[in-house]
Amino acid sequence: MTDADAPNECLELPQPLGLLRTVGWNLSEAFGLPTIGYVLGTAFGGRDAGLWAVLGAIWLTAALRLIFTGSVPALVLISLAVLTVQTATSIATGNLFIFLIHFPLANLALAIVFARTARGSSPIAAELAGEVIGLRYPKKHEAKLHGFFRGVTWFWAGDFLLLAVILGVLLAFVPVDIYVAIWLVTTIVLIGAGIAVSVLWLRSTLREHGIKFQFAPPADDG
Repeated sequence: MTDADAPNECLELPQPLGLLRTVGWNLSEAFGLPTIGYVLGTAFGGRDAGLWAVLGAIWLTAALRLIFTGSVPALVLISLAVLTVQTATSIATGNLFIFLIHFPLANLALAIVFARTARGSSPIAAELAGEVIGLRYPKKHEAKLHGFFRGVTWFWAGDFLLLAVILGVLLAFVPVDIYVAIWLVTTIVLIGAGIAVSVLWLRSTLREHGIKFQFAPPADDG
C-alpha cells in the first residue's frame, strides 16, 4: 500500500503490539469469528444453528465494517462470498458435507485469485499488506517492491493450493465430527509458515534495494 506521506521515505509498519492487534483482528474477522460461531451454534443448537451462526457472524462483521469504516476489507469480502454460497447451499440441501467441502474449495478459490492477480499490475498481496498489517511506503519505492509483491502473491497462491489439497484429502478420510478442529490446526500451521516466509522475503527485499524500515511512531493520545 503506497502512501506519499510515509515519514522519512521508509517502509513503515505499526508498532509491534499494534501490528499484532491489526493482524489478529483481521484474521479473526475473516476466519475466527465464523469458526467460533459454527462451533458455538452447533454446540447449543445443532448443525443448522451452527451454519446460521456462520452466516450471521460474517455478514455482521461486513456490515459493521461498512458502517464504521466505509469499506469492507478484501479478506472479509473473500470470506463473505465463499461462506455465504457454501453455507446457504448446505442449509438448503441439509447436507453438511457441502459445508465442510468449502474449506478445501475456499482455499482453491484463494489460490486462483492470488495466481490471477499475480500476473497483473496489482497483485493482491500488495492490497492485503495495507489492509491486514497496515504496511505503508512512499510511491518512490512502488516499482522496487512490485517484484516482491508479485512473487509473494504467487507464493501464497501455492500455499493456498497446498492447503486445499491437504484439506481435501483429510475430508475424504477424517470423521466429520473432528474435521473442523483439524482444519483449524492445519490452517494455522500453514498460514503461520506462509507469514514467516513472507516476512523473511520482505526483509531480504528491503536489504537488496536499500529501503529503510521503521515502526510508526506511537499514537498521540493527547
